[in-house]
Formats: sequence, C-alpha cells, structure tokens
Amino acid sequence: MMQMQKLALVVLMAAGLAACSSTKLEEPAPVQDKPVVAPVAPKEEPKPQSVVKTVDLDAELLAAANQKGRTVYFDFDSFVVKSDYTPLIEAHAKRLKNNGKVKMSLEGHADERGGREYNLALGQKRAEAVAQSMSLLGAGGAQVEPVSFGKERPAVEGHNEEAWSKNRRVELKDK
Repeated sequence: MMQMQKLALVVLMAAGLAACSSTKLEEPAPVQDKPVVAPVAPKEEPKPQSVVKTVDLDAELLAAANQKGRTVYFDFDSFVVKSDYTPLIEAHAKRLKNNGKVKMSLEGHADERGGREYNLALGQKRAEAVAQSMSLLGAGGAQVEPVSFGKERPAVEGHNEEAWSKNRRVELKDK
C-alpha cells in the first residue's frame, strides 16, 4: 500500500513537470532587410530678433502693496478683519507668495481702554486674524509673525474716539 502511494506520487510529479514544459519553435521569425536612408537635415530659417524687457517683479509688487497701505484698522473690541482691507491684505500676500525670502511682522495694537493683559490678547488676536487672511491667500506661515503691543504703542495720543480708532490696528512691517 505504501509503495502504491509512492508510485502514485512519482507519477503525479512527473505529470506536473511535463505540463510545465514548453514547446520549442523550429522556424525563426521572418525578417525584412530595408536599405538605410540618410536623415534629411531640416532647413534652418533665420529667427526674428526679439527684445525682452526685464521687470523687477518684487519692486512692482512692493510698490503695489505700499500703495494699498500698511495698516488694517479694527472696530472697538473686535478682531474681525473688515472687507475694506481685503485689497491691502491681498497685495501684501501676493508679494510674500511671489518671494519666499520676504518676511513680515504683523504688529497688533489696541486703544487705551481695557486692561493691559486684555489689550495684549486683543492685539494678538488682531495680528493673527490678518496672518490667517494672508495665509489663505498663499503667503507662507513662516513668512509672517503676528505680535502684539496692546495699548503700549499708540499711533495717536488722545482720549477720544478719533484717537482710539487710529490705535485699534495691525501694522504690516517688513523684517
């Protein structure tokens, strides 16, 4: 019985090996010989001379951004960026996006009303709101640094709404 199993196993293995073998082709594939043709060189036509005007894009973007301004003003006790300042932020973000080496400091400020810590936090939120707007427009996050001075650096001295409205701001400064 054991010998019969061995014999059956040997027969199965031989059949498996025979099934894996491939047949050889006796005839080679037909090949046509074609004459080699020399390549024809294309005619060279004279190229018209063109004048290229170089443009300093960084300088143009800086001028455009500066024309829009460098200060974003805020309402009382708010860090919401008004739509009036969208063109200003877009111009500066475009400049940063175009030149990855340019860095800016976004200095947040508050008016004299409110405590020192509160105004520092409000100035920081204002600077971060402008930074987020610039980031959404393609400026790199490492290019802008939001900082806050709270009420410590007023733009205008005074104790009235006219002075306070000028002190609630974010100033965009090159580093």
